Formats: sequence, structure tokens, C-alpha cells
Amino acid sequence: METQGLVSMTDEAQVRWIALGDTTRQPPVVMLHGGPGLPDYLGDVAAMVAHLAPVYRYDQRGTGRSPWRGRHSLARHVDDLAELLDAWGVSKAVLIGHSYGTDLVSRFCLAHRDRVAAMLLMCGPFVGDWRSGYRAERDRRMSAEEQERLRALEELPDRTEEQEVELLTLAWFTDHADRERGWHWAAQGARRRRPVNWTMNGELGREGRADPLDEHLAELRACLPARTELLGGADDPRPVSVLESLALRLDLPLTRIEGAGHEPWLEQPDAVRAHLRRFVQGTVGA
Repeated sequence: METQGLVSMTDEAQVRWIALGDTTRQPPVVMLHGGPGLPDYLGDVAAMVAHLAPVYRYDQRGTGRSPWRGRHSLARHVDDLAELLDAWGVSKAVLIGHSYGTDLVSRFCLAHRDRVAAMLLMCGPFVGDWRSGYRAERDRRMSAEEQERLRALEELPDRTEEQEVELLTLAWFTDHADRERGWHWAAQGARRRRPVNWTMNGELGREGRADPLDEHLAELRACLPARTELLGGADDPRPVSVLESLALRLDLPLTRIEGAGHEPWLEQPDAVRAHLRRFVQGTVGA
């Protein structure tokens, strides 16, 4: 069963949400997509566990069907999730974040620890100097011509629709372990996960660098729910060693999905499905 709606935030922004499963059951799962600046893309992941608990997803303000043209801040995005939980009548939720969504989930936990029943952090958060390792590995997976073309597209002040699709495909195909299938998935995503809110991406990216999650890890460790786990693709170009270090600092279990990159449910759906089901069942069953 699928339901959806639109919630008005206290600053009059409107956030579109969708739920899969029986929303009368508690606690629900809430999935937070990455970006920042992309619309929600976690529908296939939600379907993996919707028979165990209702799963809510939403387009973060300024993306997809959640229009917003004002300034973006991490605190405001944290508040959005709290207001959505209120609108859904949810006191506590199982939070599953992907990529940038793991950073947002972590910051929500810092502000609202009493509302987090459990947390699963997929492919993030990446802390410390992870970007240099990521860029080096991304370049290694690209030809010289592909690198040059990507840089040329990034430097254009304005891009046509086809140029935007080409840029995103080049930027995303190296996220996957398999180059050929990765190109297909990236090209598909470049047309579906649109439009990209580059203003939102820049504003939240700058704030994240000015106030990195790294500086809050001790506090985060103290407020994490008992059931918190990390999950990552072993072939993600973002260094898995960063997640290994984070797991040690937060004293969390880390599961590496072999043969998978930054979106492990695409390359290893069975392994991801089994992990998600075990995680959600262990939480809602308890």
C-alpha cells in the first residue's frame, strides 16, 4: 500500500513525502536520500523492507516535488525531518540514510536523540580528508579524455539539457564497481534524478565544510541508539578506509558489500536486501 502527501513547514516550505506499507505500524522506517540537491531515489530500497515496517521517503526541500527557493542550512533540514515526524504522528523512527543522507541522519540524532529508534548509515558519512582519495580513485577509473570532458562541462557557466546529462553521467559512472553497468546506471540516473539543485548543493556543502561532522563525533557516539550500523560498498571510490576509521571511532559494526560501489543495492541487491531486512526486523521486532 502506497500513500503520499504534502506537509507545510513552519517557514511555509512544502515537502512532498511518500510512504510504502501500513503506516499505522510503529516505529516506521524513514529513508533519507543523498545529494545534497538531488530528489529522492530510494524507492527500490524502500521496497526491500516495507513488509516489515512502513517506510517513509521524501524529497528534501528544493528538490523533486518539494519546491523551495530560499536559503538552505543543515539546521533547517534537520528541523524539516522533525516536523515531518510530527505530521506523520511518529514519536520515534528507524532512520536509514544514504551518502549525504547519512550526514543529515547523524546531525538529526545530535539534535533529537530521543526520536531515533535505530540508525543505518549506508555509504557514509565520510569524515576527514576523504575527498582527495575519492578524486584520485575517480580519476583512475576514467580515461584522460573523460576527465578532460568532465572538467570542460563543469566550467561551463550554463549547460544545455544534454550537457547536464553528460556531466552527471561522467561524474557518477565511477561510483560503481562494474564500469559498463555503471555507465548505464549513471546515464539513467542523470535523466531521472533531476533537476539537480546546484545552489542547495553549494550552500550545504560549504556549511558542512565549515562545521564538519568530524568535530561532533564524540558527542554523536554518546547519543547513538543501541542499534546503529554502518554499511558500505567495498568498491566505492570514496575510501572504505574512512568508514573503517569511523566505525572504530564510533564503536560501530561495519558491513562491507563486496562487488558493490556507492549504490550497493544496484550491484548486489540480494546482499543489501538481506542486511536491511535483518536490521529492520531486529529493530521493529524488539
